[in-house]
This record gives sequence, C-alpha cells and structure tokens, in this order.
Amino acid sequence: MMFEALEQFRPHQEELRRRLIHCFLALALTSTVAYLCKDQIAAWCMQPLYQAYPQLGKLVYTKLTEAFLSYLKLSLLVGLIAALPFMLYQCWLFIAPGLLDHEKRTVRAIVLWATLLFAAGGLFAFFIVLPRMLHYFMSYASPTLQPMLKLGLYLTFAARMILAFGIAFEIPFLMVMAIRTRLIQKDHFRKKRLYFYIAIVILAFLLTTGELTATILLSFPLFGLYEAGIIAGGVFGGTTNRPSTEGPSAA
Repeated sequence: MMFEALEQFRPHQEELRRRLIHCFLALALTSTVAYLCKDQIAAWCMQPLYQAYPQLGKLVYTKLTEAFLSYLKLSLLVGLIAALPFMLYQCWLFIAPGLLDHEKRTVRAIVLWATLLFAAGGLFAFFIVLPRMLHYFMSYASPTLQPMLKLGLYLTFAARMILAFGIAFEIPFLMVMAIRTRLIQKDHFRKKRLYFYIAIVILAFLLTTGELTATILLSFPLFGLYEAGIIAGGVFGGTTNRPSTEGPSAA
C-alpha cells in the first residue's frame, strides 16, 4: 500500500519539483540583476542615513570580505522581494487545482491582504521610522565624537527594521483572522492586553538586538497596531458565539 501511495503522489511530486525549480531560477535571476545594480541599491538604502547626518560622507568596512558579503546579502534580499510575486504565483498554481471555489477566494484574499500589509509596513519603516531613528542616533555625534559606521552593520540594521515593521503590520490582519476562524473569542485580545504588551516589548528588544532607544521607538508603533487589531477584530471579526451543545432546558 505504501508503494501505491507513492505512485499516486508521484505526479504531484514532479509538479512540486517543477514549481520549486521555477522559483529557484526566478530568485537567481532577480538576485543576479540586483547584484549588477548593487551600487545604486546600496546608495538608495543609505540615503536616509546621509539625510540624517550629511557630514558622514562615507561608510567603512574593516574586513576584506565584508563589502562583498554585505552586497551579496543585499542582492539576495532584494532578489527575494522582487521574485516573491512570481514565487507566490507558482505556489498558487500548485495548490489551486485541489481547492474548491470558496477556498480559492479565501486564499486569494489572504495572500493579497498579507502582501499589501507587509509592503505597507516596509515602506512605513523606510520612509517614516528609519529616518527619524537615524536622526536621533546620529544626534550623538559631536566635534569630539565622530561616527564611523560600517557598511554591513548599517545594511543589517536597515533590513532588520524594514522586516520587523513588515511583519508587525501583519498583526491586525492575523488578529482578525484568528477571530473570524473562531480560534479565540472576540474579547480575548482586550482581556489579555497586558500580556501581549509585554510580549511586544520583548519582541522589539530582540529585533533591535538590545538597543533600549530602538526598542522604545519600535514598541510604540506595535502597541498602536495591536490596538488597531482589536478595533478591526470588533468590526470585521463577526460573531464568535459558538452554537450551544446543550439540549433544551426542561420546562
């Protein structure tokens, strides 16, 4: 029976392998193009830093391989972002034949909203949060304290902030989905607000690698997103009253 099951799964295995190969080729292509444009991409990423502190002039690197590895990681990240729509489409082509019509509509809605919220979080981080954070951190520079920032560390910091806010913007969506699917009651997030606030502070602390000021600057937007999720859950969560399993009461 096991061999029969394997034979039945073989067409799906071949289809999965083909889709994975397409995703890998797309990632390789977009990452290669990004690496060819690495100087322009790096300059665009460093623009908020130079706007926050124009006197900086340039970044430095202290290891022979640091610049190469920094550009390589940047190219892979940009390539992944660029190839993500195509990769999601390949995943859709693999799972769509086995879904019903209403399941297809649900999956499309989830992917659409999750993608839009992640993109909104990344753009908010890059154009709003990151410049203000950099302006604050660079305000410590003085005639007796000259900043000498490393290329790799700055790009890692910027990428971490963009990814953190991209994921954070998913919080209201995930809260609404948890309520709509009846995994939790509608008032759960309101009742457990304090515990979730503590978890948010810990998460912000980990994402900012222990920087106290950065932790505070990241925590407050996350608090706002959490409250937005509570409001959205109340508006779009529908009813979570489960049908009673008790029989009719005796007269």
